[in-house]
Amino acid sequence: MKTFSIAIHGGAGTLIKGLMTQELEVQYKNALKRARDAGYEILKNGGTAIDAVEISVKLLEDSPLFNAGKGSVFTAEGTHEMDAAIMEGKNLEAGAVSLITGIKNPVSLARDVMEKSYHVFLAGDGAMNFAKDQNYDLEDPDYFYDEVRYKQWQGIKDSNSFQLDHSVKKDGKFGTVGAVACDHEGNIAAATSTGGMTNKKWGRVGDSPMIGAGNYANNKTCAVSCTGSGEFFIRGVVAYDVSCLMEYKGLSLEEASNEVINKRILEIKGDGGLIAVDANGNIAMPFNTEGMYRASKSSNGIETISIYKD
Repeated sequence: MKTFSIAIHGGAGTLIKGLMTQELEVQYKNALKRARDAGYEILKNGGTAIDAVEISVKLLEDSPLFNAGKGSVFTAEGTHEMDAAIMEGKNLEAGAVSLITGIKNPVSLARDVMEKSYHVFLAGDGAMNFAKDQNYDLEDPDYFYDEVRYKQWQGIKDSNSFQLDHSVKKDGKFGTVGAVACDHEGNIAAATSTGGMTNKKWGRVGDSPMIGAGNYANNKTCAVSCTGSGEFFIRGVVAYDVSCLMEYKGLSLEEASNEVINKRILEIKGDGGLIAVDANGNIAMPFNTEGMYRASKSSNGIETISIYKD
């Protein structure tokens, strides 16, 4: 049997160490552990990588600690607009949604787009109509209300400012969430979900739902989920860039991931990180911010849960 493994992230950039209380750190690590272990259990029982990444991301979406699902940030209009994507590496099937509201688990809707429509990417009213056709229940706005997120928004409301969670050096909560996995058959998958940026306007969409930018999977190379300054990750086509470096330059997963995060994205002044796995179960989790909420577990006995740089 091949090595199977999973890695998850809860966003690049963290509370600076002086503001991270021990109690809060425990909460984050417990949430990461629950999500990681749930995905790993699926792999351990012979399940697929696509099922593993979906369940891990759903659990992160259900936590108010992360900027996805329940913990999504407020837009300029005081609403929540969420994005998500999922992709499997065997047949390069993918699904994505953007600018959706009221959906408890956007990653599951993205998977339904992949499996139950002829399309890859649905957005806005169309995505919501599709959700209705799939009999999704819509949560009340109160479900997504979080006091810390609300205060973040109040600080810049009615201005032209917007706020990327991972670049704020004050008390707040962070992050796009994602998962990558390799199952016992060597198939890989990636999933990413986000609530975007605080006070965003004009239907802004980041890299998270964009196949090749914030999320990508190909059995020949790797599965990648990104987190960071979305505009730069879109311009750098980051997730696919890692895959390309492996496919065309013969770099290892570790080499390609580090090249993209610690060199190529920095050259265009982008910051953030990514998690990646290849078909041999190898894992890479580079970031160029102060920290990245992350965890991994592999059938070779290696497991991690980290926030700051080791």
